[in-house]
Amino acid sequence: MTRPTLIALLMMLPVIAMAQSADTAGVNDTCGARGLQGLVGQSGEIAVMLALDHPKRVIAPGSAVTRDYRLNRINFDLDEAGHITRIWCG
Repeated sequence: MTRPTLIALLMMLPVIAMAQSADTAGVNDTCGARGLQGLVGQSGEIAVMLALDHPKRVIAPGSAVTRDYRLNRINFDLDEAGHITRIWCG
C-alpha cells in the first residue's frame, strides 16, 4: 500500500465512525422521540404545549442548555423561524 493511499484511508476513519453513530442513534429510542418525528417542520409551540410522560426540553437557536445526558428526556431543536428541526433523546 502506498503512503498516499494509507493517508487517505486514515482520513476517512472519522467519517466512517460518524456514519455508524448516526445509524445506531435511532435504535436507542429511550425517550419515545421516534414516535414524534412527524412533528419535524411544525411550529415549536406544539412542542411547548405537548403533555408527555417524559421530561422535555425545547431548544431555540442560541439557547443555553446543560450538557447532561438524560436517556428519558425528549429534546426539540428549533430553527430561527421557530420550527422543529430535530427531535432526539438526551
